[in-house]
Amino acid sequence: MKIENAKAQMRKGVLEYCILSILSVKDSYASDIISRMKESQLIVVEGTLYPLLTRAKNAGLLAYRWEESTQGPPRKYYILTETGRSFISELDKSWYELVDAVNSIRKINN
Repeated sequence: MKIENAKAQMRKGVLEYCILSILSVKDSYASDIISRMKESQLIVVEGTLYPLLTRAKNAGLLAYRWEESTQGPPRKYYILTETGRSFISELDKSWYELVDAVNSIRKINN
C-alpha cells in the first residue's frame, strides 16, 4: 500500500466534517471555506468542495443565501441549518471517540 493513497483516504474521511465545522462558526462563501481549509493545511479545490456542499444541502444540513458583493456578482453564503447543527454535534462526539480510540491503540503499540 502506498502512503499517499492511505493519506488521501484519511483526508477524504474528514473533509465533510471540517467543512461543516467551519460553517458551524459562521456562514461562509465557498472561497472563505477554501481559504480556511488551506490555513489548516487541508487543501481542497472547488471541484471537491462544491459536490460536498451540494450533498450536504440536499441532506438538509445546509442552506444558502445570496449577498451582493462590492467586487463582482452576488455571492452564495452557506449556512448550517438546525439539522446541520445537530449533525455536527453528533459528528463531534464521534470524532472525539474515534480520536480517543486511535490514541489508545497507538499507546498500546508504542
